[in-house]
Amino acid sequence: MTISEAQQKVDEWIKFYGGGYFSELTNLGILTEEVGEMARWMVRKYGDQSLKPSEQGIDIKEAIQDEMTDILWVLLCLANQMDIDLTQGIEKNIQKKTTRDHDRHTKRNP
Repeated sequence: MTISEAQQKVDEWIKFYGGGYFSELTNLGILTEEVGEMARWMVRKYGDQSLKPSEQGIDIKEAIQDEMTDILWVLLCLANQMDIDLTQGIEKNIQKKTTRDHDRHTKRNP
């Protein structure tokens, strides 16, 4: 699925099942919440915190994937609401990074 197709599918879902978009500020809050949920699982897997007893048996990789997908969903919602073409945005961003950072990570300062 392309980014454009994902934006379209999310838009169709929101219009058919979701009853319309939440406000942009509400979606920003939801985005922040989802990033926090992903961070919790990342800390459990890669950081110093161990799983809570209630989290035992959970597939952490699957939980992280679920949270990343929730984040992507909300970003797609925000892009749709704000009439932002994320395909065009990522293409511009790659070009910007290529121009600006083409040797940044291979030529490190001593």
